[in-house]
Amino acid sequence: MQELHDAPLAPLTTFRLGGPATRLVTATTDDEVVSAVREADAAGTPLLIIAGGSNLVIGDKGFDGTALRIATTGFALSGTRLELAAGENWSEAVARTVEAGLAGIECLAGIPGSAGATPIQNVGAYGQEVSSVITEVVAYDRRSGETVTIPNAECAFSYRHSRFKADPGRYVVLRVRFQLEDADGQSAPVKYAELARTLGAAPGDRVPAAAAREAVLKLRAGKGMVLDPEDHDTWSAGSFFTNPILSAAEHEAFLARVAERLGPDAAPPAYPAGDGLTKTSAAWLIDKAGFTKGYGTGPARISTKHTLALTNRGSATTEDLLALAREVRDGVHAAFGVTLVNEPVTVGVSL
Repeated sequence: MQELHDAPLAPLTTFRLGGPATRLVTATTDDEVVSAVREADAAGTPLLIIAGGSNLVIGDKGFDGTALRIATTGFALSGTRLELAAGENWSEAVARTVEAGLAGIECLAGIPGSAGATPIQNVGAYGQEVSSVITEVVAYDRRSGETVTIPNAECAFSYRHSRFKADPGRYVVLRVRFQLEDADGQSAPVKYAELARTLGAAPGDRVPAAAAREAVLKLRAGKGMVLDPEDHDTWSAGSFFTNPILSAAEHEAFLARVAERLGPDAAPPAYPAGDGLTKTSAAWLIDKAGFTKGYGTGPARISTKHTLALTNRGSATTEDLLALAREVRDGVHAAFGVTLVNEPVTVGVSL
């Protein structure tokens, strides 16, 4: 294992923000990951897990403890069954499954980060979520001190959530296993209306999986959601806020606020979320509250391509970013009575 002291963490995140770690350890095998975690736990040392760094907001003071960078590799495809090591680049893994003619994760192309992060956040986009194809997750359980295999049914997956996110200090994901579909090179049925329009298809149609992947990459790039070192619109964590899910009473109150602010004909996005719940669009809320694309004058601003992305224009600090996030969150609440929740994990700071 490689070990560094007073090591910069900003270069390991897509925001390129945050102070140094007291100690940075890079593990390239599952055994090294487990060994580093056990060592930190035995010594009572605070531990920060980093892989792709695409969902992290680290405070300017950094992290007083051991940062463990998971750099494990492993792509094993057997028929329609796929196993990925936690450190595998997710977007590259998606490309390889499409090249193999398999369907199930083609609409998750271009999402930055590592495979091990996908079950934690229940990563999803353009009508697909990893929870629909994950069969089990292999993780180190810091509570029992053992490596465990957790089947899908016990992962407690929900919208951008899981048992791993609910109990963030307990599990360290080592491997993720998936069941994909052999549809003769075709995609899974297209669910997302915007993607269907881009493909010239109808919702529910199948298209060549490679075409679906390319269309998703094009849509994501147009929103600044594909990493590009030269484009500050991509110096972000993607969507900074999750789409709010409202109870029936909350939705009714929300619609009243919308009508009051925007007029009786205004129609905010609404999607059934089960059990009488309704999901609405965080991007719509932000825009209608007055925070349009490119909003801001400082080093942290809203992306010029997508209102959900808060970006580092090159010289921002984490506090600059958080100040903008708080302004947007508070402005949306003042306008519509809905409180936005940040999607990235915060380290040493909070909204």
